[in-house]
This record gives sequence, structure tokens and C-alpha cells, in this order.
Amino acid sequence: MREISLILATVGRSTELKRLFDSLAAQTFHDFDIIVVDQNEDDRLMPVLQRARYLGLTLRHIRHQPPNLALSRNAGIAVATGRWLGFPDDDCWYEPDLLSRIVLRSRRNDRPQGVICRWVEQDAPQPPGLLSWERSSRFRDFPVSSITLFFERALLQQVGGFDGRLGVGQWFGAGEETDLMLRVLRTGATVAHEPCAKVHHRVEPTTASKSRIARRSALLRARGTGAMYAKHRLPLWVILRGLLSPVLKPLCRGRIGVELMHGLAVTAGRMAGWLRWSLSQARSPADEAQRLTDGHSH
Repeated sequence: MREISLILATVGRSTELKRLFDSLAAQTFHDFDIIVVDQNEDDRLMPVLQRARYLGLTLRHIRHQPPNLALSRNAGIAVATGRWLGFPDDDCWYEPDLLSRIVLRSRRNDRPQGVICRWVEQDAPQPPGLLSWERSSRFRDFPVSSITLFFERALLQQVGGFDGRLGVGQWFGAGEETDLMLRVLRTGATVAHEPCAKVHHRVEPTTASKSRIARRSALLRARGTGAMYAKHRLPLWVILRGLLSPVLKPLCRGRIGVELMHGLAVTAGRMAGWLRWSLSQARSPADEAQRLTDGHSH
């Protein structure tokens, strides 16, 4: 059994993986393997995987169709053997000591079941200490991206993994990692920040919000946020803040052009996601696992 299994779900890319694999080959911690979940219909990954093995990396290659990021990661969880699991994107890369810092943090006295590393390019404020359900459910101290998340495999199995209705390519176009974190925190699990463990990933420039395509993308992602409002029954004031702030901020700044249009797209997406999830009342296996967990905790 490995200490860490990295679950890499990928589709449509090949050359970008070389940078990631180079960074993994340079890690100062070596007790890890990589589960490559291939969502491509062709064999474009084969030369890249062959090169990664030549670098000394331990890989397991599985296929998953149709493409679905959340369900692909669940397929990786199902076959992983590492005590800890991480979820790199196919176009991110790690600092050489990232995995060693994750392991060291996991072995401190508080014994966290989850560790969040730092996304360097995002440059978000790093809240100190541990995450809590109380603050995170209000979207405070909550800079969550899947590339920064490391969890004990047993904990992910307990909560049911990712929700396949959420994420890239789905009607609810984002939110799978936020949803996972909220379900994890509801169990009472200890989740800690480790800002010295650093991951890199390109951030789209803010000027991208000026395009119609970018506004459409923002609307799709915002549907996922709206789904979070309904799925986790967040307080009404949190929902109203999330619906109003994208519009009020540009109005208060006097920016009634493209920024306001972008804000309106975000608000429309959040509203649509909130209403659609509320009306559907659908329950996934992950929801059921959480319901049982909540029932046992009372």
C-alpha cells in the first residue's frame, strides 16, 4: 500500500501532462503512485505514459467513458490503494516538496483527515488553522480547488466521493469540489491548511470576462454554486448575498459595462442552479451516505 495515490482524470490533453509528470518525478517524497483515468477515445496518452514510466513513476492506466470529471475521479478512488488521495489536474504541476509537506502535516498531533495546499497563482488569502463547517458553509475561509485537496481514502469512501451531477461538462458546471468539502466537514473531520505545500496552475486573466464566451462559462459555473445553496440548505442570508453581490459590486464601483454584464450572468446562473436543484430534490449515493452519517451523529 502506498502512502499517497494521485488520481489524474484527463481528456483532450497530452503535451501538458509532461510538465506534471516531470514535477512528480522531481518529488522529494517517493511513496506514491498515479492513477491515470483516461477519458479519451484514442491512444494519445500512450507516448506520454511511456515517458512517465521511463522517469521512474508508478502508473496505473484505466479508461472511463463518457467523459465526466467527477465520476472519473470516483473511478480512480475505487481502484486506489494509497492511504491519502490527491487530485491533480492534467495541466497543473507540483513544487518538489509538496507531497513531503502533505505527509508531514498529516502526521502532526491533530492528525487531520484532510489537508489543503496552496495554489500559488491564485494567490488567495490563506486562512490559518483548521476549516470548520460553520464558516465554510457561509463561504468564509474557503479557498477550495480540487488541485489543492488531499484526503484520507477512508474518509472519501465514507462520504461517497464526488457528485457526478456537478462539474465541467454538466448542467451544473462547477461545484464538485466545494460540495465534497462541505460533506467532509459535516462529518466532523479535521481539515487543515498547509500553505508551504504549493501547487501551480495557470489562472485566466481577468480581462477574459469581457468576452461573451467567458460570460457563458461564468454562468455555467455559477449554476454549480446555486446547486450548493440548495443541496446543503445554506442560510437564506448567504444565498441572498451570493445572488446580489455580483451585481451590486460593479454598480457600487460605477462599472456598468462589461463587469455588470458579467455579474448579471453569475447571478442568473446561481439563481437557475438554486431553483433547479431545489425543484429536482434528487439524491445521489453521496447524499445518501451523508444522510446516514448525519443520522448516526445525532
